Amino acid sequence: MKFDFDGIQAFVAIAETGGFTAASDYLHVTQTALTRRIQKLESYLDLRLLDRTTRYVELTPVGREFLPQAQSIVEEVTRAVDRLKDVSRHGVGHFTIASIPTMASYKLPEAIKRYSLTHPDNHIRVIDTNAFDVRDAVLHGKAELGIGISTEHHPELEETPLLEEPYMFFCPADHPLGDRTRVAWSDLNDAHLITISTLSANRVLMDYQLSKHGIKLSGTYEVRHLSTAIGLVSAGVGVAILPESTLEPRTRSGISRILLSGPTIKRQIVVFRRQKSSLSPAASAFYDLLVSDQKQADEPK
Repeated sequence: MKFDFDGIQAFVAIAETGGFTAASDYLHVTQTALTRRIQKLESYLDLRLLDRTTRYVELTPVGREFLPQAQSIVEEVTRAVDRLKDVSRHGVGHFTIASIPTMASYKLPEAIKRYSLTHPDNHIRVIDTNAFDVRDAVLHGKAELGIGISTEHHPELEETPLLEEPYMFFCPADHPLGDRTRVAWSDLNDAHLITISTLSANRVLMDYQLSKHGIKLSGTYEVRHLSTAIGLVSAGVGVAILPESTLEPRTRSGISRILLSGPTIKRQIVVFRRQKSSLSPAASAFYDLLVSDQKQADEPK
């Protein structure tokens, strides 16, 4: 069914203002355009809604009967449009973001806290999962945004750099290397190394970068999750090479976090979104906050 809202709006404006001149001023259209709208509506209905002469305009009996319904239609559509404008203007709504666990506990909490100050009624669903699933969640529409590791570029994903962090050496504080400020890869030859599974994007990225320097990782233990590696380090089972954000300083006593050099290996954390796909106002506001926060952090002090 064809819905001629312009014609109905014109009819209501003429009925409420009492004439074409006042109605055209109210709708900000010419009288000619207003006349065409009424003619189109009447032609579609095959009914006359207005009787008009050079001196007056009045509603026909059919027009008087239709007016309350027409007013209701215009009011409902106007309210709906105003609600959408409010959503767009204030970023009202709900959205889902996928994130690798380290960023879900390191970067997201402060960002969500700041976001909630300006968008207190919005609901955010966080999918904390591995880097490969973060990309898939955005690609398949399960999440509007994703925070993950930049690895192989996907043509359907747009990546915005968020931060860069090094892989660091984690060991028990009483380990022979535990009091150092810097550790070289060559220092790890005899270490009981806890490595991350090759199913992890972190391991894929590390292996790729280290291979360019002729370094190959081999460990005594292999785990899939960074939290498991930290647990083993805390228990004194071995040492691990993990992203800097895996464990903040002083958050768990008895573990040292030391810079690895020769070479220093880093991972790029990015925000994913689908190419050529519009974000909801709520997600767009959060995306802008994330990106602006990082720009401010990157500015020279």
